[in-house]
Amino acid sequence: MLILEIKLPNYSVDAEPDHLLIGKIVDNELKSQFPGKQVLVRAIASSEHPGKTVDELVNMIAQKGTDRYDPERAGDRYDNIEGKHIDLFAFPADLSTDNAVFNQAVWGFYHSAKVIHGYPMRIDIVLIYDATKMQQVLHQYVGREDIKDDGFCFKEPNNKPDALLGVIKLL
Repeated sequence: MLILEIKLPNYSVDAEPDHLLIGKIVDNELKSQFPGKQVLVRAIASSEHPGKTVDELVNMIAQKGTDRYDPERAGDRYDNIEGKHIDLFAFPADLSTDNAVFNQAVWGFYHSAKVIHGYPMRIDIVLIYDATKMQQVLHQYVGREDIKDDGFCFKEPNNKPDALLGVIKLL
């Protein structure tokens, strides 16, 4: 498993970030480090993990294979109509193509977070999973007609670190 750093000195949520530029920088690093792979890209904000530094979170993620380290913590948006088990939310990405991926995460952590939480969030940790070691979980939220396809669970829940290809710290 790789632990990488990308310096993004102009990435802040004090104002709307340039999601296309930031997305391109991160996408280029993903394609460079994991060429041609089918991956899941999960973004997290350390600000949602009170009392933990980015480095502490990265160390826990490397050991456990996930940022879901506290079974008592419900997590954001995990409830769904059918009560399906979801280990994490992520964006599927085919790194053999030129398709943009990470700009969606940056946009969502700014705009959608403002709607859901009342404030934007800065992504500072990116988890990259081997898509072949994860199972997609289609789910639906109460009061919504659309079927969501961003939920995933580990195919081998007792070996989560094996599914984790890398962690990127966005500095």
